[in-house]
Amino acid sequence: MTDPVIRTILLLDIERFSDRDDVEQAYLRRMLYDITDRTLESAGIDETRRLRADRGDSVMELIDAGAPVTALLRALLTEVPAQLRTVNRMASRSAQIRLRGVLATGWVAVDEHDGWVGSDLNHACRLLDADVLRAALRERTGDFALCVSHALYEGVVRHDHPGIPAADFHTVTMAGKNGPLTAWLHGPVPATTEHREDHRDTGEGEAPGGSGDRPAPRVPPQGGAPEDRPAPEGHRGAPAPGAVFHFDGGAPSFGGSLVGGDQHGVSGGQVTGDVSLGGRERGERA
Repeated sequence: MTDPVIRTILLLDIERFSDRDDVEQAYLRRMLYDITDRTLESAGIDETRRLRADRGDSVMELIDAGAPVTALLRALLTEVPAQLRTVNRMASRSAQIRLRGVLATGWVAVDEHDGWVGSDLNHACRLLDADVLRAALRERTGDFALCVSHALYEGVVRHDHPGIPAADFHTVTMAGKNGPLTAWLHGPVPATTEHREDHRDTGEGEAPGGSGDRPAPRVPPQGGAPEDRPAPEGHRGAPAPGAVFHFDGGAPSFGGSLVGGDQHGVSGGQVTGDVSLGGRERGERA
């Protein structure tokens, strides 16, 4: 293994990559590489000053410590969003690309298999996968969410360099395998860090049991005609798990409190055995 040296660590990850088919994934990877190369070039960082590792849905760059971090930060804050707008403006829905990014600094060594080793690198990867960064991207109208490590914030960001407003970064804490990690998120902190938000009271957002890319079915206006449609589909056309009910023209009311027989995963929509709703005895005909 080589001796560890200080590196600037850049990670960029494609949101919802695994939801796409092979052709779409190949296209998104090309766009990711193009955006990464143009961003680094605009910061004055050529290929001789960086090492790249391919992570499938993301790219990792180890950048020479002598490369200007302030120039790279300015490029991440301006160049990446601009390029994403350009790409997505003419792209179909399935080809839209949104990115999470992490910029960190720390000690990294290279082992005998050309693998990269270092606790600072591990921390950067955990920041990239943190719920708070995922939630930040989901809640934004833009296509990019950036987080910087605490060390990089202390060494660079907090000094309020031109084009890098320190007031735009907000501290966040996330769980790590060896204890909580502190980082700094660019832009507003998300209202929730849950992986999936619950919109069931509003009729908006993601349908429970769906793929996450599909909106929940809307309830028709009061007094309107019921919508004649099948149950919503799950991921890639599969039926969504669980029972589906449509109520029109007022709030539903269930009397009684008996559910008899076997119950398996009621929250998922499956009830087997005898069921009584409204107080009727089992076997009584309506």
